[in-house]
Amino acid sequence: MSAKKLKVVVTRKLPAPVELRLKELFDARLNNDDHPFTQEELVEAMQTADVLVPTVTDKLDGRIMARAGDQLRLIAQFGAGVDNIDVQSAVQRGITVTNTPGVLTDDTADVAMALILSVPRRLFEGAQIMNTGGFDGWTPTWMMGRRLAGKRLGIIGMGRIGRATARRAAAGFGMEIVYYNRSPVGELGFEARRLESIEAVMAAADVVSVHVPGGGAAPLVTAAHIACMKRSAYLINTARGDSVDQDALIEALARGRIAGAGLDVFAEEPEVPKALREMETVTLLPHIGSATQEVRTAMGHVAADNLDAFFAGKELPCRVV
Repeated sequence: MSAKKLKVVVTRKLPAPVELRLKELFDARLNNDDHPFTQEELVEAMQTADVLVPTVTDKLDGRIMARAGDQLRLIAQFGAGVDNIDVQSAVQRGITVTNTPGVLTDDTADVAMALILSVPRRLFEGAQIMNTGGFDGWTPTWMMGRRLAGKRLGIIGMGRIGRATARRAAAGFGMEIVYYNRSPVGELGFEARRLESIEAVMAAADVVSVHVPGGGAAPLVTAAHIACMKRSAYLINTARGDSVDQDALIEALARGRIAGAGLDVFAEEPEVPKALREMETVTLLPHIGSATQEVRTAMGHVAADNLDAFFAGKELPCRVV
C-alpha cells in the first residue's frame, strides 16, 4: 500500500503545518471542529484507519482496543504520556505505539517554574484582587508571600522536565535542590542531593514539584506522602492529574496542613473540583504546560516522523512498544 493511500485518522485539530504535512502524504481524516471524539467515534476510527493519531484526551482502554480492526497497525500518540492507552492490549493485537517526548521539556518546565514562583508570592491571588477592584493601596504587611532564594525545592521524578525545572530553580532563583528518582541519574550540571524516598523529599522541601507519570492503579504521590510535608510547604504538579492523590491534596489544603498548591493538571479533566477553584492558596492553570506554538507544532511533526518511519520500514524515533 502506498503512503498516499494509507488512511490516517487524527482525533483532534493539530497545528496547521502538521495537518498540511499529513494531508500531502496520506489519506488523512482531520478533526476540523476539534470536538473530542466519543467512544463510538474512536471505535469507528480504529475499525477503519491504518493509523490512529490520538491525544491525551482519548481514552483507549482495553474495551475499545478489543474492537480495533485488523488493519490498524500504528497508534501515533500526539503527546509524551501514553497513560490514556492500554499499551498491553495494543501489544497483544500487534499494534505499534509511538509518542512525542523531548520536544516539550523546556516549555513545560517554564510553566512549572511559573507556578513555583506564583504560589509562594501569591501572584494569582493578587491578580484577582486587581481584576475585581479590590486594591486600596500599598501597606507594609499586606499580601506578604514567601521568597524562593535559599529555599529547598524537592523534585519527584528527575527526568527531562524535572531536570529542566530544577536547573531553572537553582540557577535563576538560588534554590537548593533535593530529589527522588527510582533509578540513578547521571550528571545533572547543577548541585542537587538525591534522597532515599518520596517521603524524605516531601518532608525536606519547602516546595515540591511533581514530575512522575500517571495512569497507574493508584497515585504515585499518596496521602501519606502529602502528610509528610511541612505546613509552610507548597505542592506543584505539571505532570499528570492522577500522579497525585487529588482528594488528599484538597483535604490537606482545606485543613491548612500545607500552605498552597499550583496545578496545571487534574485527576478528571476537564472537571476541576469546586473546592480547588475556591481556594485562595491555590493557582490553577488549564493544562497549558506544552501549550506554545513551537512545541505543539514540533509534537505534531514528531508524530508524523514516527508515521513516516514506520511505513518506510525504518527505526522509529519514539517507539513505546
